[in-house]
Amino acid sequence: MQTQTKNKPIHEVRLGPIKAAVWKNDTDNGGARYNVSVQRIYKDGDEWKHTEYFGRDELLLVAKVADLTHTWICEQVQERAQEKDPSSGGPSGRWRQQPGGPK
Repeated sequence: MQTQTKNKPIHEVRLGPIKAAVWKNDTDNGGARYNVSVQRIYKDGDEWKHTEYFGRDELLLVAKVADLTHTWICEQVQERAQEKDPSSGGPSGRWRQQPGGPK
């Protein structure tokens, strides 16, 4: 498994001890691919540590952090699509916001 220690994440979402880091990788066709790591941060004595293991009471926080991270990535995809085709009038695909909001 390859670690991404050379580069910093382009975005982070944190709620309490749960943190998601977003990594952007440019593709050969000029697009972008986003990968996410989720961790629980805790203090062991004077030292801060992290783990990829979560307890029962942290799972809802993990879900909320994942939801917020997903929303952020979708917004990046939409912005990139608008930059490529400003005449499109907005985002396309499954993440398009419908007039009047969700039904």
